[in-house]
Amino acid sequence: MNTLEKFEKDQLENLKANKNFPKFNPGDTVKVHLKVKEGEKERIQIYEGICIAKKNAGINSSFTVRKISYGEGIERVLPLYSPQIEKIELVKSGDVRRSKLYYLRGRSGKSARIAEKNTYNQTPSEKSDNKKTEDTKSVTSEKKTANSDEVKTKAADDVEKKK
Repeated sequence: MNTLEKFEKDQLENLKANKNFPKFNPGDTVKVHLKVKEGEKERIQIYEGICIAKKNAGINSSFTVRKISYGEGIERVLPLYSPQIEKIELVKSGDVRRSKLYYLRGRSGKSARIAEKNTYNQTPSEKSDNKKTEDTKSVTSEKKTANSDEVKTKAADDVEKKK
């Protein structure tokens, strides 16, 4: 590893320590909170759109976000570790089979939609809680069947008594 690679690695670690971004992929709808400086004032502007490309290149990583504004498609290439990005929010995950979604440029309306991915973010403790509830459901269903058998036998006894 040469000195340039070492320097980039150290800088990347410093940048990652300061920022926590969610893991997102092309096809996901993201909100990027950007710092905009107007004269003396600085404010946050939210840029929401679909991530159509992502380039993973260490400190030079970037992603492209596309949105439709007043009928015009606007794309913005943003460096992932830019100081102008305050935070990135993942709005929804898209279910796509490609890493570059440049074909969306030629589409509009319903054909430009991306299906939402069914994600179930569960920690191992939540999974064990779900298993416990499933076990209690099966126990209660067994009780119900046992009670229904008792009810049937009582009904049969009543019929026999009437005869």
